Amino acid sequence: MSEITDIDALRQALAENSERPEGPARNARAEELLAEAERLDVPLAVIEALGHQLKVCNHSSQKDRMFAPFARLLRMWDERPGDFDEHETHALHWAFKWMTAGMLDQPHIPLASIEKWLGEMERRYRLAGHSERAVRAAEFGVAAHVGDIPRARRAYAAWLAADRDRMADCPACELHERGVWQVRCGRDAEALALWRPVLEGEFSCAHEPHSVLASSLAPLLRLGRVDEARAHHLRGFRLVRPLESMRSAYAGHVEFCALTGNETRGVELLAERPAYLTDAGHPRSRLDFLAVVALLLDRLTERGLGGQPVPGPDGRSWTARELAAYARAEATDLAARFDRRNGTFAVGDRIRARMDQRPLVERLPLGVRVARPAVAPVAPEVSEERGLPALLAEARRQSGTLRPHALQAWAAVARAAGDTGLEPRDRAEIADHEAMARGAEGLPLFERAARLYAEAGDPGEALAARARAAYVRALEGEVEPALATVTRLYDEVLALYADEGTELRQTAAVAMSRARILMRRAHATVDGDAGGVNGVRRSGVAVREAAGGAEAAVREVLALVEGRGEGDVRLTARAAEARGMLAELAGMTGDARRAAELFRRSADAYVAAGLPWFAVEYEVQVAALAHQAGDLAGAADALRAALEHGGPYVEPVGRAQLHLQLAEVLGALDAPAEAAGHAFESAHWADEAGEGATVGAWARQQLGGFLLRRGRYAEAAEVLRSALADLSPGTHGDEAVVQARWWLGDCLAELGEHRAAAGERLAAAELARHWPEQQDHATLAHLAAESLGNAGLAAEADRAYARAGDLWRALGNAPFLVRSLRARAWLALAGEAGAAPARALMTEAVRECEAALAAARGAERAELAAELGGTYRQFAELLARSATEEAEDTAIRAVFEAALEQMTRAVAVFTTLGAAGLHGRTGAELGAGWLEADLGRPERAEARARAVLAVYEGADDADETVRARREEAAQMLQAAREGTDPGRD
Repeated sequence: MSEITDIDALRQALAENSERPEGPARNARAEELLAEAERLDVPLAVIEALGHQLKVCNHSSQKDRMFAPFARLLRMWDERPGDFDEHETHALHWAFKWMTAGMLDQPHIPLASIEKWLGEMERRYRLAGHSERAVRAAEFGVAAHVGDIPRARRAYAAWLAADRDRMADCPACELHERGVWQVRCGRDAEALALWRPVLEGEFSCAHEPHSVLASSLAPLLRLGRVDEARAHHLRGFRLVRPLESMRSAYAGHVEFCALTGNETRGVELLAERPAYLTDAGHPRSRLDFLAVVALLLDRLTERGLGGQPVPGPDGRSWTARELAAYARAEATDLAARFDRRNGTFAVGDRIRARMDQRPLVERLPLGVRVARPAVAPVAPEVSEERGLPALLAEARRQSGTLRPHALQAWAAVARAAGDTGLEPRDRAEIADHEAMARGAEGLPLFERAARLYAEAGDPGEALAARARAAYVRALEGEVEPALATVTRLYDEVLALYADEGTELRQTAAVAMSRARILMRRAHATVDGDAGGVNGVRRSGVAVREAAGGAEAAVREVLALVEGRGEGDVRLTARAAEARGMLAELAGMTGDARRAAELFRRSADAYVAAGLPWFAVEYEVQVAALAHQAGDLAGAADALRAALEHGGPYVEPVGRAQLHLQLAEVLGALDAPAEAAGHAFESAHWADEAGEGATVGAWARQQLGGFLLRRGRYAEAAEVLRSALADLSPGTHGDEAVVQARWWLGDCLAELGEHRAAAGERLAAAELARHWPEQQDHATLAHLAAESLGNAGLAAEADRAYARAGDLWRALGNAPFLVRSLRARAWLALAGEAGAAPARALMTEAVRECEAALAAARGAERAELAAELGGTYRQFAELLARSATEEAEDTAIRAVFEAALEQMTRAVAVFTTLGAAGLHGRTGAELGAGWLEADLGRPERAEARARAVLAVYEGADDADETVRARREEAAQMLQAAREGTDPGRD
């Protein structure tokens, strides 16, 4: 038996289907509903069902299915126009535009048929009395598509010259098409100017700003406005993602990824919509998608990732290279079909140009997490094709000048040497540098290097190699044995140096290894003093002795090398490192100011020597000390310097951490724009380092907060969702997860997505429920209740407000307890329970507030008095609105009198607050005046209005509240004189 028994039931079912997600399932349901409508044997029911089917097919990938229902509708119109009501008549004529565009988008439909249809549209619009604006817009679309530029220009001008009427596309859609034409004519800036009202929210519709955001991406990149392009991608993609019909806009986001070094994200977007490659119902948007997929995967192939698996059609596995070739071939063939139909080369030329674009930005961090391709980064190396002598010379140059990639250069020498017979000196240096690269595993190599140095006649370098080995042992925890070894080596090298048996550089190397080991012992002693051993703290004497021994060793290094580094940057570096050690020692003894100064001097020395990458760790220390001292600006400057000096030499995870630290400091300095830029970078480098789920999640969480502070809610929401995919209480702590969900809830609330906002706030509240301090739990429960109420979920909102109220009561927070009760009262009034429970809840709110005010002292009294005044006023308003439930006039009058009593109390309370309560007082005074008018006492209403005007006499009319109060008072005076109530909000 059919579930649709009349046209009202049909309309309800059509409305429900309209709310379903776009796609084949909704289209199939539309067909079922059409069959149901036909069984009703009501012409209008069939007309409405056909119109619904036409609409849902147009807003899907199955646009080719809309021609049949339209043809049937048109035939019904021609035969019996009286069966159509006003709405369906308008809908039928509106659909002519869909038909023209839809025919153009199908390459099998001849151009002559499209031109004929365009003429038919013009004739029918003329007969119906419509402007030619929509017709000329359709003609422009045809001319632009086939590449008839002169005709397109004429039609464009005629389109804009014609009057707007009900058949014209909405302003947002028109501006989109106009901007696309400007882009095609090479006028990117003009296009963006046209789109501004859509981008800023002045104009919108079901599919705008979705399309404008996508179309703006490439123009913004070409103009160098990369921050805006990134914002439009993050904001726009979340809009098009759930809409199956927006394949062309989706393609714009894939193209953006290909043009900004975000190929991996582009592949992730492709994975979400693999059917877009093959869905044939709308060939024109399929062509757009194929073209950008070819562009994307060609870029991936250029990066050496052509063999990477990617999602593709037919359920088979594809590599990037294979799918790129498939997409290019399919796009080329489909474009050729359009061109054959059109008799031009316009479509093919545009598609080839789109597929052959070059990147516009080498790398643009997006803030959202992406999986990194499985490819090892190529380290800068010396070409091994240059021959062994050249490789040796280059390796010695790099190690002699302390270049960051010296170890890789020596590795290249080792690979090139193989089993070749080398001089002992050469073999010693190879072993020495391999040992440095391998850490603890390289200890035997240090000894081998030492023997080879001795065999080569360089006893000083042999001692230096053994000293380096001793330091590695100290790093592994063998501090005392390492110190004994290095002390002996130090005595030997000093004697050798005194006999001119070695040079200063080798002597300084041993001295520095000794200083490093003593610094390790000092740190270990301080750490033991801080934490204790088996509950017993070490004596301060031990700490001072360890620090003193280290300082003496460091100063011996300085005595050897300071001022003697001319011509050998290695000696300059020893002096800079020694000064950094003195800074550490100053910090150990509590002299933070001296520590910061010495760290700065060390960093400056490295920079002056042309070794800025060594300055980074000291600039980070300066930043930490500045932060501890409360000098956030100084901390920011030091971190900026660290990033500048580290450049490409800092490992990705280190760069991520530096950017994150700087972002957090800038956030504390209330510079969210610059902070967001560094958070973007931090998230990118964390992903590059494979730390997307750790450092990257922190960076994204912070980034979401910065974007929220800047009012960029859609971008913040995308970033925070990405962060929450990795944030977990076990790894990052409850606080980080709660904050991210809190911020996301705020974003969604600002975007009007109240149900989703409630979900995030409830999830955050559930985590915070277990915290000892319940302020956040209460606040989140209250916010969740607001979102539930805004989402129309009254019962759920009431429960959430009740939960929040219990928490506020337990916390002793009377103002918020009162607010939760007031909110519940309004929900009750709007619900089925009616006025009685609403009045009871508001009465409880008054009672709680009065009791809290009576017990309050000091500044708290003013806050509670304002809250009480507001509660009296809301009680009055609730009573007035509930009066309609009363059956008798006398009962209604009694409710109004009770409301007036509450409003009068509000006036009295606000009066006690003086200037701070002025606006509250006048608002309540006017509320009382309207109630006096409702009670048939115009003279009292007039008196209250005059009282308000007197209060604001001489006040600045630029104040919005002052202006509004004066206008309302004037309305009240006019109504009182006429003896009528003109109505009020």
